Amino acid sequence: MKLDKIIAVRTNKTVYREGDNAVKVFDKEFSKADVLNEALNQARIEETGINIPKIKEVTVIDGNWAIVSEYIEGKTLAQLMQENPDKYDEYLEMFVDLQLEIHKHKAPLLNKLKDKMNRKISEAELDATTRYELHTRLDSMPKHNKVCHGDFNPSNVIVSTDGTLYVLDWSHATQGNASADVARTYLLFWLSGDIDGAKKYLDLFCKKSDTAKQYVQKWMPIVAASQSVKGKPEEREFLLSWVDVVDYE
Repeated sequence: MKLDKIIAVRTNKTVYREGDNAVKVFDKEFSKADVLNEALNQARIEETGINIPKIKEVTVIDGNWAIVSEYIEGKTLAQLMQENPDKYDEYLEMFVDLQLEIHKHKAPLLNKLKDKMNRKISEAELDATTRYELHTRLDSMPKHNKVCHGDFNPSNVIVSTDGTLYVLDWSHATQGNASADVARTYLLFWLSGDIDGAKKYLDLFCKKSDTAKQYVQKWMPIVAASQSVKGKPEEREFLLSWVDVVDYE
């Protein structure tokens, strides 16, 4: 396998194009269990019928674990938003519609979102009182079983050359409450510096799904706390600042 064309570089992984394949190669220290879990998530999502690049194999390349999937020709929504700022609102609408479509699906074998968040809150750098409050709030939230991407942002959506939308990177996928997934996307807009986009996104999602904004906002501290565990150090401080936020705009 000749890997010389880099498509993307992420923390602990590099994605290459090799013919009709996208090859995601993980660093040597990356957990084998996490690689296999990502591949399993991708296979389970494939079975739902959601448009994703189909997985072809899991292999080892020069001692590094790798996931080989279909290569999708096109541009990410993030690229298109940057290149065509006048069409930003149009792309944002496509983005929200796609997320609503994902939430219509079920994948009963995926990990449960509440279980994952409870575990993450326990690991967070927070005092016992705050952790207790977050566990209690999480426990009180309605239990759902919708497919949640867990890292849904415009750079994980590819618009193919024929206009079909494909969703990448299912390593954080769970089944649970869609509003937790929305809170996560909102925070991702903030982390990327697009605060205006974050507000537009939340308004649009709540309008299209007939969801109360306050309901999504109740998830924010829970999602921020759980995300802070594996977040980059510079993001951790920002995320933990959301944990104590009670009143939102």
